[in-house]
Amino acid sequence: MSVMRAQALAEAAQRIGRREARELMQHACRCTHAELIAHGDALLAPEEAAAYAELVACRVGGAPLAYLLGSAWFAGREFAVTPAVLIPRPDTEVLVEQGLAAVAGKAAPRIVDLGTGSGIVAVTLALARPDAVVSAVDVSPAALAVAQANAARHGAAVRFLLGDWFAPLGGERFDLIVSNPPYVAAGDPHLARDGLPFEPDLALTDGVPGGDGMSCVAHLVAYAARHLVAGGAVRIEHGYDQAVKTRALLHAAGYAQVASWRDAAGIERVSGGLWLGTSA
Repeated sequence: MSVMRAQALAEAAQRIGRREARELMQHACRCTHAELIAHGDALLAPEEAAAYAELVACRVGGAPLAYLLGSAWFAGREFAVTPAVLIPRPDTEVLVEQGLAAVAGKAAPRIVDLGTGSGIVAVTLALARPDAVVSAVDVSPAALAVAQANAARHGAAVRFLLGDWFAPLGGERFDLIVSNPPYVAAGDPHLARDGLPFEPDLALTDGVPGGDGMSCVAHLVAYAARHLVAGGAVRIEHGYDQAVKTRALLHAAGYAQVASWRDAAGIERVSGGLWLGTSA
């Protein structure tokens, strides 16, 4: 039996809320919000009805809206996302902001984003600084494919490298290293909530049993200096309770101007420092 868009939308809204029901309807019908309003009495084609029912069922089952829509917004731009990458979060905007601040005034800075995932950080940096030479590294071929598609989508000049952290960089040195590494401790109860079971575990946690989630952060701090020019900066996103530990690692590794920066919620979300040495 055929059903009108408006009726299907109303029924779905009772299960997942009106905004999400509308966004999924637009996705299933490949229409805009305006078109949906103007043609609410149109009948759903059988394939549209089937697609919409499946999308709503998946959302009821906890699948994140961004994966169902295939995209999410970050820093004012729409990026493609798949279950191979984390869903962009506003918290990460401070990583971009502090990265840009670290290279302000430097001509043609060399920048690398480690563990780029969907590429939101690398692409946003490249668009903000067209003169920069931006590279992005990820160990996941599937994630790198998403990042490459996002760079092409926004016309960003980014070099993508497949590999584990610093491994693909050889002896290259940079003015800025940024990273949003896995930092949720293995076994953290948050991993079982809020859609996180649908996101790639490799990008969420270091997987160290009984650990504190800091192993990837510690690795970045320990080896970043080998890939920084004198006066180069490192900026690392971390968990809400990891700023003190991250600053301690940076101090111990010999960085100057060690600091942490807060996100929009007032949480210390990014820490970093300046490498003043000539070699490491």
